[in-house]
This record gives sequence, C-alpha cells and structure tokens, in this order.
Amino acid sequence: MYSNRLGNLPPYLFAQIDELKEEQVKRGVDVIDLGIGDPDLPTPPHIVDALCRAARDPANHHYPSYTGMNEFRDAVAAWYRRRFSVNLDPESEITALMGSKDGIAHIPEAFVNPGDFVLVPDPGYPVYRTSTLFAEGRVHEIPLLAENGFLPDLSAIPPQVVKKAKILFLNYPNNPTAATAPMEFFDEVVDFACEHDIIVVHDNAYSEVSFEGYRAPSFLSAHGAMEAGIEMHSLSKTYNMTGWRIGMACGKMEVIKGLRRVKTNIDSGVFNAVQHAAIAALTGPQDSIREASDVYQERRDLLVGGLREMGFPVALPQATFYVWMPVENGFEFARRLLNEAGIVVTPGVGFGRYGEKYVRFAITRSKERIEEALDRMRGLDL
Repeated sequence: MYSNRLGNLPPYLFAQIDELKEEQVKRGVDVIDLGIGDPDLPTPPHIVDALCRAARDPANHHYPSYTGMNEFRDAVAAWYRRRFSVNLDPESEITALMGSKDGIAHIPEAFVNPGDFVLVPDPGYPVYRTSTLFAEGRVHEIPLLAENGFLPDLSAIPPQVVKKAKILFLNYPNNPTAATAPMEFFDEVVDFACEHDIIVVHDNAYSEVSFEGYRAPSFLSAHGAMEAGIEMHSLSKTYNMTGWRIGMACGKMEVIKGLRRVKTNIDSGVFNAVQHAAIAALTGPQDSIREASDVYQERRDLLVGGLREMGFPVALPQATFYVWMPVENGFEFARRLLNEAGIVVTPGVGFGRYGEKYVRFAITRSKERIEEALDRMRGLDL
C-alpha cells in the first residue's frame, strides 16, 4: 500500500516517545517529560500582541508571499547584522520558512539526485537523515565522538564519498550533544566545502540559548561562508515560538534560489500575521532571550548537579537546553526511567547509532519538576 520511499523511513523517534508517554498517562502515572525540547516558557507578550493585531487585519487573510514579506526579510537581515555582523541581501539571500525543520526537510530535494551522498552528523537531528532518504540520496554518517568534542572529523570521510557528496549538514550549538563549535572549525568547514563543491547547511536554531557569557557564532561569519552554503535559523527556541512555525534560511544566493523553487511548488508561505509577530520579535525588546537563558541555566545547574551526585559523568553544557549523559545502554536506561519512575528522557540511539550509549535530558520543565525527577531517580538502582 505504501511507497517504497515511505517504507525506507524509520519511525519518527519523538512520535514513538509520545505514544509510550501516553500509555503511562492512561495508567494514571504522573509523568515528568524531560524528553522533547519544547520550551515551557511563554512567548513574550509584545509578540503575542503583534500577532493579534495583524490577525484582525483583513489584509492579512490572503495567500502570503512564498519567500516571506519584504518587511520580514528586512528584519531578519537587520537581526543578522546586529547579532553576527553578517550582511545579507533580503531580496536574494533570505527566505522565510515554516520553522527551520521545513527548510531542512526540503533542501535535499533541490540539490540531491538519486545515489548522491549527504553527509549527516551522528548523533544528529533525525530530519537530516529522513530528508535525504525522501530525496533518494544516500546517507553517510559522520561520527560525533566525545574525544573530538562532538565535532566531525572531515578528513576521515572516505574520498569516494566526498566525491559524490552534495550536502553537509551541521548543527552548533548541537542537538542532542549540546556541544559548541569555535569559529576555527567553521573556517575549516568552508575550506572543505569549497574544495569539494559541497553545500553546507548549518542548523543554528540554538544560538541564543547560551550560558555564562558564551555567545554562539554564525557559520555565515566565517570567511567565504557565503560561497559555501546557508544557515537555517528559527524563532522557536529564541523567542519561545515553537508552535508558531516560522524561521529563515540565509546565505548563498544560488542555494536559497533552489530552496525557494521547491517551496513554491509545495506550500503557500507563512501566514502574514505570524510574520508580523516575527518582525516584532526580531526588532523589539530582546530582554526575554537573556531571561530565558538565565532560567535554563538554573535548571541546568540543578539537573547536572543532581546527576553528578548520583555518580553520572555529565558535562556542563555552554548552550542549548539539553544535557547529554553517557550510560551503558541508552534505550534500556530510558525505558527504566519511564516504566519505573514516570520520567521521559530521550534515548540517544534515536539520533543515530553513535548515540547508543547516551540519553538526552531536556531542561524545558520547572526546577520543581526537575527536582522531583531527581528524587525519583535516587530511589532507583541505576
């Protein structure tokens, strides 16, 4: 009944976790969900107000622009210039997305032919892999190992793979490992991509969730990056707008053009009222970003401190709202936490085979709930 293409796709990890969680809820278990990275903090009021005003304007009740309103792309360009000192042409180097997942899912369709390789970090966001399979490309996993700071070793990729590679996906600050990357690494990436004619797609959704003065760079800040690829960004984590579905792709004009060609054939753009809200987010007060990071930092310190007291060798992340913890068997550990303590964490194997001996905690629940989770864990023989 289903296509071969669909049959090649693995079950989506987070949908499976939701099903298992629902089973526990139906049994009456008080489930503490530290699995999926969906911020529990509210969208700032001035952004909500902008949406409400725009939604009441009949002028916004029609089909939106495929590429995004001029005002939205101007706001993105101004934000990139202010935040990263990156200059972008709003007309040709920026396009609106229904969240960064939208762009990640569709970019291989514009550039990958059947049999071409896509270089995918492992562990990594599952959509890098599934988007490649939808485009009938071949996934080449790039291991992200603790001994390398969870950065890929580009020199270890086999030459025959590099020769047929079309896209390199990267993501720093990283999901799921919470690793960060220095600008020197992005310089290396640009040299590699330009030498081998590979398009870099950097997923920078977590750049604004950072701690203790750390400021994540943009890939586009690297010398020559505008000739090497693009960066996907999202308002979801920065402004607590995960359900609003708006983001942007920025960078090399030819790559943006290809992505636009795909999207104009399959969707009708982002609702204008949501774009007006995004403009308010990008151009308005930015205090909420620091305030949210301060909340996450308190939760991070509580969780990491508690896990270390229990004997787990957990690193203290500089960015993202994730904690990546080594264990003997990630799937079994996550299963036990859910079944015996009503705690949801994400088994690392869901992000790739190099995540098998890890679990990911999301600090997107209150300190009280995190403390309750720690208390429940203390009662288990882990």
